[in-house]
Amino acid sequence: MKLNNLSPAEGSSPKKKRIARGPGSGKGKTAGRGIKGQKSRSGVAINGYEGGQMPLYMRLPKRGFNKPNRKAWAVVNLGILQKFIDAGKIDAGQPITEDVLVQSGLVRRKLDGVRVLAKGEFGAKVDLEVSGASKSAVEAVEKAGGSLKVTSPAATEAAAE
Repeated sequence: MKLNNLSPAEGSSPKKKRIARGPGSGKGKTAGRGIKGQKSRSGVAINGYEGGQMPLYMRLPKRGFNKPNRKAWAVVNLGILQKFIDAGKIDAGQPITEDVLVQSGLVRRKLDGVRVLAKGEFGAKVDLEVSGASKSAVEAVEKAGGSLKVTSPAATEAAAE
């Protein structure tokens, strides 16, 4: 056996269709684009164009509303907070602020503030100080013997300046 005798398995590498290479290729002359018209030319992009008819995306009604000054919260669930405390990444003896949550890696960035939600099991006695919290999260922390203080995001920004 020599290198010049090697060939791929039958049917494993089909021949590439050579478009616009003469009439014998079967895709010669107009190269499968038909005759004349916009789509036979190069550099054409007509996605969503319906030949002058009002396009579907413009015929359908607009729905919904995006509030321009909405708050973007960094969300923390109590179950994840408990895991970080158990792993020793957060010291439960010290007050837990938003900056502590960022330093521990639980929250990537504060955005407009950190909001605590009550998803998951929580049993650590901690002092939390965050921008927002659900009622059930406050109840869960107080049930565990801790305290959850909610500060307004505007107050924390003013204190930072």
